[in-house]
Amino acid sequence: MAITFDLFGTLVSASRPDDPAEALAEELRTRDVSVPENWEELYATPQVDIEPGRELSLPDHVRAALEESGVDTDSPGQSRRPDGPGSGEADVVTEAVRAAFDRRVNRRDGAGTAIEAASRRGRVGLLSNCSVPGLVDRTLERVALDGRFDAVLASVDVGYRKPDRRAFQAAADRLGVDVTDLVHVGDNPETDGGIEDVGGIAILLENVSLSAVPDRLSEVRIQ
Repeated sequence: MAITFDLFGTLVSASRPDDPAEALAEELRTRDVSVPENWEELYATPQVDIEPGRELSLPDHVRAALEESGVDTDSPGQSRRPDGPGSGEADVVTEAVRAAFDRRVNRRDGAGTAIEAASRRGRVGLLSNCSVPGLVDRTLERVALDGRFDAVLASVDVGYRKPDRRAFQAAADRLGVDVTDLVHVGDNPETDGGIEDVGGIAILLENVSLSAVPDRLSEVRIQ
């Protein structure tokens, strides 16, 4: 048996930009990237064809939207540059995306206790839908939950979004269990509840409070 947790809305609460397109436009302009006048429309329109269940990184979407209007995101003034201590290098589009979405975040009451309870039942992982590279790791650091998991999987790295079965399979593979032996804790029935379609067990916060997750986990029996 292994247990995975969702991140945003489950272990942490996080603020989002009121207007994501405008927040991104502002960050792009500060990095000398020309923003088209029809940016709101471009941002809201899919630019890359992907199969259902696949994840497209937000920087790739933004880059494609800019290029649709003839904006060269690889010009000399927009070359790769350091993205902060310990984070390697990132192009300016990725920098802008991270800056726009790296907002205030708070660890939810009971998060640490729930993770500790899970670790007494088996290996513990994090499985989060997140299209912003590096944001999951950054969030875990900010709420002092980094180092608490045997595996951390963000959809932008895995390539698939919950509820796609391949996202849960990737988590099960990393944790060394069959997907039917996976228990997933999350807040969204449509995405996190997808574990049940592959034979696993969902613990949803619409039915169980985060503080009650340890008791719920103690009741779980894997056949």
